[in-house]
Amino acid sequence: MLVNYWHLNAVGLNCAAQLRANIYFNLGLWWCSCFNKACQTPDSRVFGTSLKRNVLSVIRKIFNYFYSRDKEFTRRLFTLLGFIPVNLVLFKLAFSHKSNSTDKSPYAMQNNERLEYLGDAVLGTIVAEYLFRKYPSANEGFLTKMRSKIVKRKSLNKIGEKMGLDLLLAEYNQTRLSKSMLGNAVEALVGAVYLEKGYKSTRRFVIRKILKNYVDVHELEHYDDNYKSQLLEWCQKHNKTISYKLLARYKFEKRDRFKVAVIIDGKKIAQADDFNKKSAEQTASEKAMNQLGIDSNGEKPEKSK
Repeated sequence: MLVNYWHLNAVGLNCAAQLRANIYFNLGLWWCSCFNKACQTPDSRVFGTSLKRNVLSVIRKIFNYFYSRDKEFTRRLFTLLGFIPVNLVLFKLAFSHKSNSTDKSPYAMQNNERLEYLGDAVLGTIVAEYLFRKYPSANEGFLTKMRSKIVKRKSLNKIGEKMGLDLLLAEYNQTRLSKSMLGNAVEALVGAVYLEKGYKSTRRFVIRKILKNYVDVHELEHYDDNYKSQLLEWCQKHNKTISYKLLARYKFEKRDRFKVAVIIDGKKIAQADDFNKKSAEQTASEKAMNQLGIDSNGEKPEKSK
């Protein structure tokens, strides 16, 4: 029964592998059946059900790691996550971009946008809690800025690249990869871990595997890359007007892309393109600061005589 349920023939196993998988599944089923017979009280039945679920989970992990046609993907996930996942379909979905979507199945089951949405919320909560505990005397403004520096798109893109997610994205997508897809994949991966393991395990994964490996929190304390805010302060200090203008919105690789210009005293200083309007404004602000010769302190360096 279990063998038919997992569709072993459908996943392309040879006869020997099918036999080994059959033995693992049915031994697990037999063990759980014997244990359940021994559990007669209501409390013991609850415990037995939980233990049965755990045993079947272990068997599924063994199958994924040694016998599944996706065993290489499972082993890469094990290196990346620190655990063997049970639901491989969920983690494949985390690396599937919406450009792969077709009309053959529901849209939500073809790409990682829903996982990205979930992961964004979970990641923001975990980072907020981590900073709250790390800086017990810091005020709300400092904590908010620090969280923004960690979870903003540009930072997540860099984290995704360092994690090697570009290799997994290239394997499961036919479209050309963009930097923003890396950050999206980080959030989707966090969402998949949350659905697989729950909040506590996801918190451990984010802190141990992401924050401690790829984020220098102490460096971020003194780093300000909010170029839009810096440029605004400089303009206010020098009595200049500043505004941002959306020059164009167009499709690029089935996604919306924005072209934004920064206007100072009625003159266009710089422009930039990005898949996110706010990111385009940040990039345009950075270009404008370079064009005007403004440093990160909002000052123009003195010219040597």
